[in-house]
Amino acid sequence: MTDSMLVPHETYEVHKVHIGALQKSADMKPFLSDEQGDGSGLHLIDLEHTDSRMRIVAQFLNRYDSSRILVVSARQYGQRPARMFAQSIGAKHIVGRFIPGTLTNPRLRTYIEPELIVVTDPQADQQSLSEAVSSGMPVVAICDANNNLRNVDLCLPANNKGRQSLSLIYWLLSREVLKGRGTMDDDTWATMQDVNDWESTF
Repeated sequence: MTDSMLVPHETYEVHKVHIGALQKSADMKPFLSDEQGDGSGLHLIDLEHTDSRMRIVAQFLNRYDSSRILVVSARQYGQRPARMFAQSIGAKHIVGRFIPGTLTNPRLRTYIEPELIVVTDPQADQQSLSEAVSSGMPVVAICDANNNLRNVDLCLPANNKGRQSLSLIYWLLSREVLKGRGTMDDDTWATMQDVNDWESTF
C-alpha cells in the first residue's frame, strides 16, 4: 500500500502530517490511527486516509473553475502555503483576517461569490465556513483530530496546525490538481520542486 502513496510514507511523517491534536472528535474517529503519539497523548492521523483523500479532494476541486474557488487560512502557519496553493491553481485566497460579510453582504467592497471554499481549519476559519454554508457552497477542509465535520462536505484529514504539515499538504494538493488537469509542465514542476519553499517564514 505504501508504494502506491503520492509521496513516501516517511515524507508524511517527517512533515508531521500524522501528528494530531490532544483531543479527538467523534467525527474524526474514522480517520485516526489506533496508536497514540509517543505517550504524548496526541492522537495520530491515519496517513493512508490522508493520502487517499488527497486524490479525492484534487479530483473534486478539478470539477470547478479555479477562479471560482476560494482558499482561506486564518492560521498563521497556513497563510503562506494557502496563498501559494491558490496562486498555483489560479484560485482566490484570503489569508489572515477574514472580513465578516465577505461571502454574504453584496454591499461590502470585499464581497465575492465563489462556488467552493477550501479552509485550512474549520475551527480557526469558522467565520468563512459559516458564511459559505449560508451561501450554500461546498466546503473542503483540512481537518485535525479535534475538528467537527458538521459543516464540512469533504474532509482532508491532516495536522492543520503545524508549519511543515501545512506546507506539504498544500504543496501536494497543488501538484495533484495540476496533474489532474494535465497542466503540470516542466516549468510548473520546477517552481514546485522544493516543498520547503511553501513553509511559512514567521
